[in-house]
Amino acid sequence: MKVSDYVLQRLREWDVEHVFSYAGDGINGLLAAWERADNKPTFIQARHEEMAAFEAVGYAKFSGKVGVCAATSGPGAIHLLNGLYDAKLDHVPVVAIVGQTHRSAMGGSYQQEVDLMSLFKDVASEFCETVTVPEQLPNVIDRALRTAYARRTVTAVIIPADVQELEYSPPTHAFKMVPSSLGVAAYAPVPAEEEVARAAEVLNAGEKVAVLIGQGARGARAEVEELADLLGAGVAKALLGKDALSDELPYVTGAIGLLGTRPSYDLMQGCDTLLVIGSSFPYTQFLPELDQARAVQIDIDPHMVGLRYPFEVNLVGDARATLQALLPQLQRKEHGAWRKKIEKGTARWWEVMEGRAAVDAEPINPEYVVHALDALLPDDVILAADSGSAANWYARHLRMRGTMRGSLSGTLATMGPGVPYVIGAKFAHPERPAVAIVGDGAMQMNGMAELITAAKYWKEWQNPQLIIAVLNNQDLNQVTWEMRAMSGAPQFLASQALPDVPYADFARSIGLDGARVEEPGEVEPAWRRALAADRPFVLDFRTDPAVPPIPPHADLDQMEATAAAIIKGDSDRGGMIRQGIKAKVQEMLPGHRHRGDRPGAQ
Repeated sequence: MKVSDYVLQRLREWDVEHVFSYAGDGINGLLAAWERADNKPTFIQARHEEMAAFEAVGYAKFSGKVGVCAATSGPGAIHLLNGLYDAKLDHVPVVAIVGQTHRSAMGGSYQQEVDLMSLFKDVASEFCETVTVPEQLPNVIDRALRTAYARRTVTAVIIPADVQELEYSPPTHAFKMVPSSLGVAAYAPVPAEEEVARAAEVLNAGEKVAVLIGQGARGARAEVEELADLLGAGVAKALLGKDALSDELPYVTGAIGLLGTRPSYDLMQGCDTLLVIGSSFPYTQFLPELDQARAVQIDIDPHMVGLRYPFEVNLVGDARATLQALLPQLQRKEHGAWRKKIEKGTARWWEVMEGRAAVDAEPINPEYVVHALDALLPDDVILAADSGSAANWYARHLRMRGTMRGSLSGTLATMGPGVPYVIGAKFAHPERPAVAIVGDGAMQMNGMAELITAAKYWKEWQNPQLIIAVLNNQDLNQVTWEMRAMSGAPQFLASQALPDVPYADFARSIGLDGARVEEPGEVEPAWRRALAADRPFVLDFRTDPAVPPIPPHADLDQMEATAAAIIKGDSDRGGMIRQGIKAKVQEMLPGHRHRGDRPGAQ
């Protein structure tokens, strides 16, 4: 048995079923071992190492298991970085296995020689090791996997090409040998009793309780619901926690932040007590004023507590176990004016979203594209959105229910993971439908080539439903609006304009299916056709770039900056004015302003 054979054997013993990768001579030894191992774990061939990393992230996010990717030395290792940083910043367990030049050539400026320890020092800061002798195994593989799981992070194992070909020799019962063992035991840490009691005192004293949950609360859905009922609280969701609680609950106000909802904004502005569960939501300006609310935080990672807000009590523990200890100490509050205001504002928000989706646009309103999908989604669908304006509509128009799952690049907010995320998800859950909503910029950057990966593997999936919806507005729209709102700058066409590409035609040319949608009346039938398709389906929606992603709190400075862009001659200033007015009218219609709204506050 060679070292490369043993690496794959150890991965199988860790129940790793897929490795997302792209071939290169730096991992030739591993590739040969894969052939000898009858392709177990399964080698999934991406079009690019960055896509392999993103697919490993998508697999990890939607499976709860570690995602594993592999790449050759030099350029292959470099290409992994963006996807690995996406995993690190979103606290997702991913292991990268990377080749290196022969040991005899290291330090000799050899072809494709890169100092990989330095390259991965930050992204794999919790564990990054180079295997130089066979006896380092299985310890290095075990620690990489165990650390990725335990710390919810990225780890890396670097194996020089000549080491891959060495005969495997295990560590012995001897000095300076490090034997190892498999597995990570399940555990659910709980804070000390006195800390839980302190948190209960703060929450019991409050009259207007707001709860913010993130992805760390995903396993505590029943406990969060019970807590909200006991405290008469409203619950807002950080975008990575969008699927942590059903949007069918009347007190769930939806997303928070720049892509968030007005009721979530009002919830934070009006509360006197804040409880944050499993979230490191970074934007302090969307939380209560710093002297407004007493606050409690629950997080499993002691490194992440105490961030973003002056919390009075920081509880380090598993969300579900900690809430189970906390709930018996909470006093039931009457569901009075505070809870009624939350529920009224949330109901009104969904009316606003329906109204905004119904606004005419040229040719199609992107909000309508996503809003029309909401009622059609299967209850077990897996959703991904790419970065850009697509994330706005994903955040605001899709209501989570049933066992739906959804994610995006939360903290890194990188372009391009939408398509590889859902491909990774299909290997985690081949029986479930998956939908990605991406902008045309992201589709041109990464998505089109990765359709080839879908074409290569879709027949292996139990359920072939994989839909890629492209919001084709021929504009890098999010940046365009940021230039207008934050800089008062007109659209710079040389940087923002995108070519029109026949995405559906390309899909059909490689054996998939697709349709171009150019009229509002075609939107819902197109979604139904895609959901009923017998293979992956690309929907090319021709959408209007002038529909503004207005933030929930849009202030006068932003409005003035947008006006400045119009005055300076924005290339689409007519459309900006037209769509901006229509969108705001839906929120400001007479008789529809709910308590707490005030003119100019949005």
